[in-house]
Amino acid sequence: MIFDVGLDQIRAAGARVAGKVRVTPSYPSEALSRRLGREVWLKLEALQDAGSFKVRGCVNKMSTLTPDELKRGVVTVSGGNTAIAVAKTATAFGASSLVLMPKATPRFNIALTEANGGVVELCDDAATAFAVAETHAARGRINIHAYDDPLMIAGHGTLGLEMAAQAPGLTDVFVSIGGGGFAAGVAAALKGLDPRIRIWGVETVGATTMTEAIAAGQPVPIRPTSIAKTLGAPFATERTLAAAKAFLEDIVVVEDRDAVAELVGVLQDERVLVEPAAACVVAAAAKVADRLGPRVGLVLCGSNVALGDVAAWRDQFGV
Repeated sequence: MIFDVGLDQIRAAGARVAGKVRVTPSYPSEALSRRLGREVWLKLEALQDAGSFKVRGCVNKMSTLTPDELKRGVVTVSGGNTAIAVAKTATAFGASSLVLMPKATPRFNIALTEANGGVVELCDDAATAFAVAETHAARGRINIHAYDDPLMIAGHGTLGLEMAAQAPGLTDVFVSIGGGGFAAGVAAALKGLDPRIRIWGVETVGATTMTEAIAAGQPVPIRPTSIAKTLGAPFATERTLAAAKAFLEDIVVVEDRDAVAELVGVLQDERVLVEPAAACVVAAAAKVADRLGPRVGLVLCGSNVALGDVAAWRDQFGV
């Protein structure tokens, strides 16, 4: 298929979410600029409401639902940031939210989802959860797909509009890939504004959903094993695969250990706590620094991580 979310849809999403989501800051990092030998800008989406970029797509999606649809409630599948954002946004819009989570979901994410008003139902795994979501949708709930809904993707793309305005002249931007909806939206916005900019996707070993899809020429199921749980989508989709093929310069795959090491580095140097799914973009940029232009942007996409997990990872990887 041809990717079907463009700059006009992202700009329309920007009008819908204006005043309902935070405009997160971008700034040049002195520490990373010295290290990579070029100007490095950070987009601190870790400071977004609900702890990640996901609220952008959720607000855009919820804004289009009719009063009857909101009354019926929503259902989504997520073990991480979509769960938290859907719960929070649905509550704000007066809708009930049912969140289907794999049993392996960290307790921290379950607690945050419930605290924001979501009703959590645990499933054996993500594939099972997607099937259960279809059942609930057949009974009337609005099924919000975490990464294959054009309205969600367009909402996520509003980050790209902000970043372009805050840090003009970027030559390269790094963005994490889970199922690919976030990277698709951000890339569509940035490439729509400036086709010369290069977009680099980032995955961690054990969560190579898009790398596997590109290699196979079609979405294929995987069983995620990475500690970066919010990158652990069980499959890409035809839509997100089309976006990756259209927009990405390359996908850089980094080790979990490197993501944790950069998490610690960002906390020490920038005084900001991010999750491994965000810190991995720092590791990726360092890995391919000699291929980059003079002005690089790193999207730090989320901060939903438990301090206990950070401590355990540091012990596990010796960082």
